[in-house]
Amino acid sequence: MDKKLIKQFIAKRVAKEMKDGDVVNLGIGLPTLVANYIPDEVDIILQSENGFVGLGTMPQEGQEDPCVVNAGGQPVTIKKGGAFFDSCMSFAIIRGGHVDATVLGALQVDEKGNLANWMIPGKMVPGMGGAMDLVVGAKKVIVAMEHTAKGNHKILKQCTLPLTAIQQVDIIITEMGVMEVTKQGLVLREINPEFTIDQVREATGAELVIDENVKKMDLV
Repeated sequence: MDKKLIKQFIAKRVAKEMKDGDVVNLGIGLPTLVANYIPDEVDIILQSENGFVGLGTMPQEGQEDPCVVNAGGQPVTIKKGGAFFDSCMSFAIIRGGHVDATVLGALQVDEKGNLANWMIPGKMVPGMGGAMDLVVGAKKVIVAMEHTAKGNHKILKQCTLPLTAIQQVDIIITEMGVMEVTKQGLVLREINPEFTIDQVREATGAELVIDENVKKMDLV
């Protein structure tokens, strides 16, 4: 699967997790694509941690407004009824428990729901952004990422990188499947029919519990 198509595939599946009336925060990178695939019948409010609600789809080329960007600095649109505010209000929304779901990328995530997504060893660290606040403040935490990185496991028995948060991840969605973090372990709920269960297991550095009713990933 082409890398660009992988990201779109993951974003489309994440969009199916959105529920009518939710306030949702999308992290930088792959999660920003989710805004393009929200079903028409689902009315949600997308919150951008740099200070607005009502985030819309990415603008068409040539129609970008340099004053309207997401937390990653990418041009976005704002829906009718959206509102701008300062960082104090933005993080009051996040820390106050008003975000129903947050979607983030990850460098590593483990079977206990621990998340590492802010520091790459050997590279300059610009800061962890709002990830630490989001994963603790949001009611549901969705990790959206490619299953492996250059063949290396990203889903582990235990994270080895500095943690962003402890036991906060609820669901992991990759191009290979949908996994839920439970007390019984990491449960494979859905699988991409392009892969076998053995292939998913091989690409995962943690033990997978296979749901007895595991479904095919459905993007319709």
